[in-house]
Amino acid sequence: MKRPIIIGVAGGSGSGKTTVARNICHRFADSVSLIEQDAYYKDQSHLPLEERVKTNYDHPLAFDNDLLIEHLDQLLNRQSVEKPVYDYERHTRSEQTITVEPTDVIILEGILILEDKKLRERMDIKVFVDTDADVRILRRLERDMKDRGRSLDSVIQQYLTVVRPMHLQFIEPAKRYADLIIPEGGYNQVAINLLVNQIHTILSEG
Repeated sequence: MKRPIIIGVAGGSGSGKTTVARNICHRFADSVSLIEQDAYYKDQSHLPLEERVKTNYDHPLAFDNDLLIEHLDQLLNRQSVEKPVYDYERHTRSEQTITVEPTDVIILEGILILEDKKLRERMDIKVFVDTDADVRILRRLERDMKDRGRSLDSVIQQYLTVVRPMHLQFIEPAKRYADLIIPEGGYNQVAINLLVNQIHTILSEG
């Protein structure tokens, strides 16, 4: 049985990386699994809520990459995993999990997946979705206010004090590790088609 391939899709918050990942998932239907790095934020149930709310979710130390790597290795060995579910209201890991079955293609999506050397070593194709900062902040505003109940002032404050500095320090520099840079995210059908064709090629060679 051939080894699954891992496609890493990275980019800043609001870059459109999730759209790219879902586009690929749609093309490969039942042959693809999606693993979001956001699901692997560290469990903080041992901390009081007032400490949890101070978490910098855009810093590499916010993620439990050891568990993420363990799960990727299990999927590579054709074993199912229980993907965590993060509770953003409680700022800690939920008691629920989602079963992910092994497939031929694994999409690993997240802002900091290219920053971690051990994660990069497991990827067959590394993608960076590159979108202008003004577009990213507008998308983040819409998401956080609509889906997470945040106020306009809190989103802007978080962007200026945390999101932007972390992007410049960790996310943008990791772009140099990418095999393919996709401008304008999920709307760049030419780049997505090239990526899909390359995945087909790797699968056929396996």
